[in-house]
Amino acid sequence: MDHFDYILVGGGLQNGLIVRALRARRPAARILLIERAARLGGNHTWCFHEEDVEARSREWLEALVVHRWPGYDVRFPRLRRTIEGVYSAVTSERLHAVVGAEVQDHAASRLLLESEVSDVEAGRVTLRSGETVEGGVVVDGRGPLPPANGSRAGYQKFLGLELQLADAHGLERPLLMDATVDQSEGFRFFYVLPLAPAGLLVEDTYFHQSPALEPDALRRGILSYAASRGWEVRRIVREEVGVLPMPWSGRFVPPRRGPLAAGYRGGWFHPGTGYSFPVAVRLAEFIAGRPPSALFGPQLTRFGRRHARQVLFTHFLNRFLFRWYPPAARHSIFERFYRLPAATIGDFYALRLTSADRFRLLSGRPPSGLSLRYRLGGKD
Repeated sequence: MDHFDYILVGGGLQNGLIVRALRARRPAARILLIERAARLGGNHTWCFHEEDVEARSREWLEALVVHRWPGYDVRFPRLRRTIEGVYSAVTSERLHAVVGAEVQDHAASRLLLESEVSDVEAGRVTLRSGETVEGGVVVDGRGPLPPANGSRAGYQKFLGLELQLADAHGLERPLLMDATVDQSEGFRFFYVLPLAPAGLLVEDTYFHQSPALEPDALRRGILSYAASRGWEVRRIVREEVGVLPMPWSGRFVPPRRGPLAAGYRGGWFHPGTGYSFPVAVRLAEFIAGRPPSALFGPQLTRFGRRHARQVLFTHFLNRFLFRWYPPAARHSIFERFYRLPAATIGDFYALRLTSADRFRLLSGRPPSGLSLRYRLGGKD
């Protein structure tokens, strides 16, 4: 029976980052990475703000970064703002190439693609083929279980098209949120990444109670948005889609024993954005920073409790968004948010809100659209 220091089940972002952190902190570690698909990472683009992660983590993240910009813009009906600061992008293609090579090139490690898992236990994983492997630490990063963390939730749902344009688009920075579009179905914005002089990734994004997607409508919306900006689309290069949980109830419980549920499966994500990148980097650093035999214990409990405190507050913010504001008024919350100091905006995205940040988020007059009638109507 094969034995590894770390068995990572699922080849998505979280376990990919764990591999990178382990190679930086524990280069001799024996890693088994198991993925049911033919490639690691799926079909995604992940972005992060430089301040989302500590400097020591940026060193091993560097190999994954494919694009970098000096800031980003936001647009709302009554606000235009540029936020300075490095903003970077990681792609599934790069994750597959870098992480796959790191595992395969290590003589004592192993990469299993197109491999189904039938059972995950503390210290042991059984494959659908019947093969059993053992490990000092087993990390289960296969994605969220429905419903996510047993809680009521809203969702960030999006469809993105990578577009090749006939001419240069002229954008110097990403447009993180363009919320100058129709808001009748909930908070809606277009997210635009300039990938090349005539190349863009454009996502039509909704914060909504329902996880249901209408792909055809979203594709039409993106092409209509491109036309409204004067961009002539020559071809669609690829498509990506996602539905991310934004819970407003439930409790994050720090793990006490293995297997360690990671990423969305374990609740290690940002409830207020649906994204997981900053939290995934921190968890990867934590796992790589101690030997497998010392992973579970008081340090992990304290680490988890810090995350739990952040989660509790963002659950409150989500309840405020989804239960006190009717769909057409929700954009006003984010318009107000982007008037806050850049440091508070950065702390929110990094999920490291201080007491001062929380005061700034909650003080003053509520954003327009607050509706007691909507709340008493029992809307979820």
